Amino acid sequence: MSSGNTPTLTLKEKKIISSSGRKIIFTAGRPPWYNHVGEVCSPFLIGITGGSASGKTTVATSIIQELGVPWVVLMSMDSFYRELTPNEKILAEENNYDFDHPNAFDFDLCYDVLRKLKSGKGVELPIYDFKTHSRSKETQKLYGANVIIFEGILSFYSKKIRDLMDMLIFVDTDSDIRLARRLKRDITERGRDIHGVIKQYNRFVKPAFDEFIFPAIKYAHMVVPRGAENVVAIDLIVKQVQRQMRSRGFNFREQLLNAHQNKTSPNSLFLLPETKQIKGLHTIIRNKETPRDDFVFYSNRLMRLAAEFCLSLLPYRTKVVVTNRGREFSGLKLTEKLCGVSIIRAGVTMESSLRAICKDIPIGKVLIQTDPVTEEPALHYLCLPKNIKDKNVILLDPTIATGAAALMAIRILLDHDVKEENIIFLSIIAAPAGIHSVAYAFSKVKIVTTAVDEYVNEKFHIIPGLGNFGDRFLGTE
Repeated sequence: MSSGNTPTLTLKEKKIISSSGRKIIFTAGRPPWYNHVGEVCSPFLIGITGGSASGKTTVATSIIQELGVPWVVLMSMDSFYRELTPNEKILAEENNYDFDHPNAFDFDLCYDVLRKLKSGKGVELPIYDFKTHSRSKETQKLYGANVIIFEGILSFYSKKIRDLMDMLIFVDTDSDIRLARRLKRDITERGRDIHGVIKQYNRFVKPAFDEFIFPAIKYAHMVVPRGAENVVAIDLIVKQVQRQMRSRGFNFREQLLNAHQNKTSPNSLFLLPETKQIKGLHTIIRNKETPRDDFVFYSNRLMRLAAEFCLSLLPYRTKVVVTNRGREFSGLKLTEKLCGVSIIRAGVTMESSLRAICKDIPIGKVLIQTDPVTEEPALHYLCLPKNIKDKNVILLDPTIATGAAALMAIRILLDHDVKEENIIFLSIIAAPAGIHSVAYAFSKVKIVTTAVDEYVNEKFHIIPGLGNFGDRFLGTE
């Protein structure tokens, strides 16, 4: 049985649970994990195996420290132990259950979690309680990584799991050292007596190593004798991973700017009819002489109209109600559950308009900002409504410039299993380049806006001549 003291580790990431039960993730700024057409760039998956107490976790931690990559996930195979039956729990308490045999693990669940992580999806990682020999009701939310390290005594056992891995490492440590480490760990950390540990080692651990673990050395791309003490081997591994990471990189924003020039307006664009009211509202909010209070009032009115138009694109069914006078009225009711997600800071300004129409609608938030060094969009904060995959989602952001933030927000929703056709991107003003970037990457996403303007600027959101419309939405005043 491997160590598994820390089943999962995500560097430079902080996670909390809000009072509403929603999982909130703060990050160091995750760069795009997809290309300009929205296709996910798979993370680099490293598998590490070796005997119990061989130093697999220490090797993995050393690799992480040397890599210096902000988004790394370390997973232990201990998370995927099976739920024990009542009889098996009795055997486990008596040190008579074989935790080192393949039958002790749920390989199907393990494969499913790794496959989803490698495809960019968010997953719920099980947490195994060694005291009760059962899975905790709590799970750990994982979403996204540049590098995934998966370690465990039988991490090479399943062929379909091996096939997911980009690099396989076998940690080869002397059996006496492994036994000494196991004795120290199980006695001090798990409260077991020395006789029980030695009995379990001779009956289960050593035979499993000889039959299942050591034969897997033939699959390894690299064997690391002496574990983390072998600094030369660690350095070689790190350099190989860094080469692979560089080969997967791309200049995201530059690709966006050049990808869809001179293309026609997409079918997924829904532009509010240019009525006298819409044109009048735009005249007011674009005028740099407009007082702030007037700007807020009329821009809120424009947002309200846009939100109402947005709801008209959703599916409805007939609903019969009884009026106060006892008469029946045949009307319409939304057939699908609905939620919103605002791209902060600017998207927050649209929340009140959406709530004015849908009073109790849950609204999540994502913070996407341009990295000052790479000039690429980066994800810093994530808080999504519960069960978002079962809902229609309205993304809120007043402006679409290059479409970089819009693409990232949509990719986040898709990674959390929201259907592409269930996403509506609601904006007030959009540039043709940004519309094309979104539409040609995600053709089923509906884009709703009140105006298309080629003068929207990628850096300041609006160019001189259109007033301080962008600055006010961004909250810089």
